Formats: sequence, C-alpha cells, structure tokens
Amino acid sequence: MTRRLPPPDLLTPVTADEPHYHGHRDRLRARFLNAGAEALADYELLELVLFRAIPRRDVKPLAKTLIERFGSFAEVLSAETDQLTAIEGMTSGVVADLKLVAVAGQRIARGALKDRPLLSSWAAVYAYLRAAMALAAREEFRILFLDKRNHLVRDEVLGRGTVDHTPVYIREIAHRALELGATAIILAHNHPSGDPTPSGADIRMTREIVAVLDPLGIVVHDHVILGREGHASFKGLKLI
Repeated sequence: MTRRLPPPDLLTPVTADEPHYHGHRDRLRARFLNAGAEALADYELLELVLFRAIPRRDVKPLAKTLIERFGSFAEVLSAETDQLTAIEGMTSGVVADLKLVAVAGQRIARGALKDRPLLSSWAAVYAYLRAAMALAAREEFRILFLDKRNHLVRDEVLGRGTVDHTPVYIREIAHRALELGATAIILAHNHPSGDPTPSGADIRMTREIVAVLDPLGIVVHDHVILGREGHASFKGLKLI
C-alpha cells in the first residue's frame, strides 16, 4: 500500500513570522543606494537614520510624526534635544544618532573651508553657515577667525540666546581675536523667525564691532544672518 505523505505545510518547521518591516527596510535601503536621496521623501530618509537606533520596530510612524512636528528632515536634525525627547519613542540614544548625522553634515561643510582663502570661497562659507546655524531654534552668534592669508583659524560660537536675542560682548570678541592672532573675522548669527533681514540693532551692533576692531588691525569681512528663508550678507547689502 502506498503511504500518503502529509501536506507540504506540515513538513515545514514552524517559525515565527518575520516582522513585516524587515522587507521594507531592505527595499528602502536598496532604493537609496540605487536611486539616491532624491528618490526618497524626507520621512523615508529619516527612517534610514532611525533603523540603526530602533532595530526591532516599524519606524515609519515615528518618522512621519517627526516630519509633521518639525517640518522637514533638516529641521528634525536641528531641533532641540528636549523637543525631540518630548516625542513618544524618542529616547536619548535615538536623539544622539540624529545629532550625529547633523554634526557629520556640518563637519563635511566645514571641511570645504580647510586650507582655502575664505574670501574666494564665499559659496562654501555660506553653505557651512547654513548647515551649522540656519535652522537652530535659538539665536547663536558665531565668529570665523581668519589669519593674514584669510584661512580659517578657529570657528567658535560666542553666544547662545533666546528665540530673538543673543547677548554680544564686543570686548570679548576683540580679546578672543587678539588671543588667536586673527587679522580678520566673519560674523554670523541666525534668525529663528526665518527672515534673515538685518534689524536696526543688528546694524548698530555690527558697526560698533567694526569701530572697536579697526584700530586693532582686525578687519570685519562680513556679517552673515541665516534664516529658513535664506541668508543676508552685510557686505552684499553694503552695510559694512
């Protein structure tokens, strides 16, 4: 008598179903590698970052929540730590991974300034300042200190303030420039409101800095204001 075999499904070992998002992750990574970042929406780029930090969960809902809350991939990376951790599912480890990506972008942009005279590299200067400051939630006042060849000596944030004000101490700027042996500087700060148009206070403060540094032989090449809507150059506007 011929022995009948059990149905094929009964011969297959029983295993737990693979989470549905595993295939999605593989497909998304493949699309990124084959078609590039332009083929992905902001929330999908964010998913790629979240994969490493959250390996055992579908991160698409979280990525979409973050984009909805902050507006874009870049704005998520630039958000304040306490704003990010207020979102359900955003642990300190996840936030650290996002901040690492943000810093990597800034370092790459700053690397374009290395060993180059900045006065012939304005596009690279603006690109770096945009990456570093344009989307910050609070005002920051940054100074690029240059040597006599107009190469970057040091990049420092000398003040952080509120959403619309940063205290600036001109004596501290002069002291730091002399300490570094800088012969020129580029000033930069951001407007979290988004509009980079210089205010009356911005113009007065800049002219005061120029007046203090000029007798010391330190040139103010420009003051750049960054915002979501672009940037404003005091040099370009003929304000200095």
